[in-house]
Amino acid sequence: MRLLIIGTLKGQLTLATKYAMQKGAAVTHASDAEQALAVLRSGRGADLLMVDVALDIADLVARLAAEHIHAPIVACGVDNDARAAGAAIRAGAKEYIPLPPDPELIGAVLAAVADDNRDLIFSDEAMARVIRLAQQVAASDASVLITGESGTGKEVLARYVHQRSNRANKPFICVNCAAIPETLLESELFGHEKGAFTGAIARRIGKFEEANGGTLLLDEISEMDVRLQAKLLRAIQERVIDRVGGARPVPVNIRILATSNRNLTEAARAGQFREDLLFRLNVVNLRIPPLRERPADILELARHFAAHYSKANGLPEKTISPDARRALMMNPWPGNVRELENAIHRAVLLSSGSEIGIDALITADGAQLGSAATPPAVAHATIAAEQVTRALVGRTVADVERDLILETLKHCLGNRTHAANILGISIRTLRNKLNEYASDGVPVPPPNGGGDPRFAAA
Repeated sequence: MRLLIIGTLKGQLTLATKYAMQKGAAVTHASDAEQALAVLRSGRGADLLMVDVALDIADLVARLAAEHIHAPIVACGVDNDARAAGAAIRAGAKEYIPLPPDPELIGAVLAAVADDNRDLIFSDEAMARVIRLAQQVAASDASVLITGESGTGKEVLARYVHQRSNRANKPFICVNCAAIPETLLESELFGHEKGAFTGAIARRIGKFEEANGGTLLLDEISEMDVRLQAKLLRAIQERVIDRVGGARPVPVNIRILATSNRNLTEAARAGQFREDLLFRLNVVNLRIPPLRERPADILELARHFAAHYSKANGLPEKTISPDARRALMMNPWPGNVRELENAIHRAVLLSSGSEIGIDALITADGAQLGSAATPPAVAHATIAAEQVTRALVGRTVADVERDLILETLKHCLGNRTHAANILGISIRTLRNKLNEYASDGVPVPPPNGGGDPRFAAA
């Protein structure tokens, strides 16, 4: 976490700095907006600006926007001035902190900006395979391409790789290639010299130099213009960059991670993405499966978000009712984890008691969740798995495994192939287990569909 404190804060600067550094922040000081802009242009960067409310925050916000510098602002003041606090929020500050600073409040703000809740929560084997591969490659300097649908958590996985790399104590810089206009992306990545183009009022260090020693994430790289891809390829191959308007190449030492929600191989065939750049980026591919392909993660994530947003809103931790859990499992989640998170956040706020009921699970436009899509057998099997694993204390792994297999098979109406797919094991392994249980005298569901043609015998 890189914190830039702007202003004098009437002598409270030292104390605020002390608390922030105790929470692990790297702190830089600037006396005014002009000095702050010089710091940000120099490539030292900041994840959060803590600004004296007495300064012209509206002017600072406008100047940051003009130079396309993005960092959240928290206003601070030593007086309990509601009018000044309100003006700061209207000007663009995300929060107002009264001073003298409270250590816990400083810590909470830093944690919120660092997004400490972005933990990797999973239990499905499909996601576990991706995480195992991520752990294997994290310590290397190999470029990694992270692919998956929107909302699956590509940036979260990128941060996970960085945090487990040898560069973990160095910057992690993210550039959203889809959010920055094509004409500005080159300057954003490589920086520019003063006077390089209209509006270049001072030298600006780009994200490549800002990430020096650390990791640069190129988010949604598929949206990058083909012309700029050539310059990016040179930067990756040669480990040097050219600032816009610059006369000398600048060496950089970074690791490149990239994400895309598109099929880049198909884009390369269509001439929309350079094939040689794809080869450079795709040394390792981490494909995050959509939520519908990792059903065991749905309830795990839902419980995590329910606990998180209960705490964030000052509410007792809310549980999820059985009906609500079934509705969550039945929903197709086209927006993946992001959509699930928003749904649970809404449900925490809308539910009146200590439990989230099905009536609180609605979409942003008010429709009821869980209306169709996920096959009933998958939903039932996951609920069964949850019920089986509730009381593990005092039971052997073999007992738990047996109950899970038999409950899943029961809800698949005896279909061996379908049960094996849900359990993540081979059909041969499943049949061997069932033969073992039968020889021990345990009743095993017969291999038939119970009259339902969807579940005919395997």
